Amino acid sequence: MHIPDGFVSDPVNAAMGVVAVVALAASVRGLRKESATKTFIAPVFAVLATFIFAAQMLNFPIGGGTSGHFLGAVMAAAVLGPWGACLALALVLGVQGVLFGDGGMLALGSNIVNMGVVGGILAYPVLRKMRSFLPDGAVGFYLAVGVTSWLSIVAASAACAIELAVSGTSALDVALPAMVGTHALIGFGEAAVSVVALAALFKGAPSVQPAWAKMSLSSSFPVNEKRLVAVGLALALVLAAFVSPFASGFPDGLEKVAEDKGFISAAVSDVTAPFADYQVAAVSSETLSTGLAGLVGSLLVFGVAFGSGRSVCASKRASF
Repeated sequence: MHIPDGFVSDPVNAAMGVVAVVALAASVRGLRKESATKTFIAPVFAVLATFIFAAQMLNFPIGGGTSGHFLGAVMAAAVLGPWGACLALALVLGVQGVLFGDGGMLALGSNIVNMGVVGGILAYPVLRKMRSFLPDGAVGFYLAVGVTSWLSIVAASAACAIELAVSGTSALDVALPAMVGTHALIGFGEAAVSVVALAALFKGAPSVQPAWAKMSLSSSFPVNEKRLVAVGLALALVLAAFVSPFASGFPDGLEKVAEDKGFISAAVSDVTAPFADYQVAAVSSETLSTGLAGLVGSLLVFGVAFGSGRSVCASKRASF
């Protein structure tokens, strides 16, 4: 759902950029406040941001020559809260835009609003409210996560459709049903990945589950913060380096809608990005090239996320 430059008008991108800056400023304050009582915020922030980056490389087919990819905002919000989720998505989107040309730099604010603000900040109260309606225990929590994850994809795609319509790129009665319909299918993959990822995380490190999850999870082999970082980073690197080269090559939901509705030619791709299209230009093998690009990107996201996480979470309790 990464909007390239050209799809959204400059005034809309500028307005969304202002919203994104305000949201990120609020997110920094919110995450710092969270870190005062949660010692794991900084390391887990880095691991989740890296996992989101790697998982977003794994496009999966949904039929009709279309693919989807993971968003991860609800998964991150379930652990970090809405502010950490927004910051994690913004960091990932920034790296994707600058290094890989995935999402336009002029459209960065629009992408942050759609995926970080709508998908993370606005979805969080929905997640909490839905959790309160369901029975205590793992089933109730993961059902809330799955449904909210699906809703986050649909809501983000609707926001994108509105931006396209306001920009004059595609009429709302064309873009909205096409985007929502396509991403409603992608949302099922989003829900499945979110539930599986959180179940694995909470099983290995039950101490990071939020109190409002109302689960009584324990592990015979609890993972401390350092091991969590090591295991989480290793998993992300494996996904990015060895699994991503075999991801679906079909266009993603937004690209497919743009092709079908006749505005794909408006896209402006950034061929100057160092690893454009997730490729290393000096490597002739496409499989190896994609894997190397994913490896570099994952390590960079982890380094930036870990450093910025420790900086935002100024308390000594937030690092290790």
